[in-house]
Amino acid sequence: MDIVDPFRSARLILELRQAGVMDNRVLSAIERTPRAIFVPDEYRDMAYDNRQVPIACGQELSLPVMVGRMVQALDVQAEHSVLEVGTGVGYQAAVLSLLAKRVYSIERFRTLHDMAKDTMTSLELNNVRLFHADGLDGLSDHAPFDRIILTGAISLAPYKLAQQLNSGGIMVAPVEKDGFQHINVYKRIENQVEKLTTLGPSKFLPLIIGAAREL
Repeated sequence: MDIVDPFRSARLILELRQAGVMDNRVLSAIERTPRAIFVPDEYRDMAYDNRQVPIACGQELSLPVMVGRMVQALDVQAEHSVLEVGTGVGYQAAVLSLLAKRVYSIERFRTLHDMAKDTMTSLELNNVRLFHADGLDGLSDHAPFDRIILTGAISLAPYKLAQQLNSGGIMVAPVEKDGFQHINVYKRIENQVEKLTTLGPSKFLPLIIGAAREL
């Protein structure tokens, strides 16, 4: 299996541009990340399509366009430390690893955590650290972070996590309210957390709250 399918990857990058992802660093990171490696064998033909793909534990691999838009809004720089809540199989963490100095990613499901760990090792992504824990607790031992991103929807603005941001840090999170879900962009300014903008509607699975699960 080729690590990256050049034709299908180029087509996906065109779709990302058409969806408003114009940051060349983000586009390059997505183009260089072999999405097919993160997709279960039975869905391998869908790897470079702009669609959600089922993965283990009843979860889904996010739409590539949604990954692109959220990572673009995160505005990751080479010196940044990034916290990701919801590793899944590790695709977005791999994209972030090509943009940031270090990526910390938390996954509640042991099966997904182990799968992501194996893939990161095979890709030799040495600036990614994976944790099996409740992501909404964050990682206080490694805080503060320059950027935080959530890969599942929550019902309340994530102010607890925002306290682990550096002043000036940015957080991107899908938030569901009154039956509608939107991706919000927050910024920490000294001890205050302000919502900067909304990227638009989304359809993320809920971020499961509670202790890490051995599934």
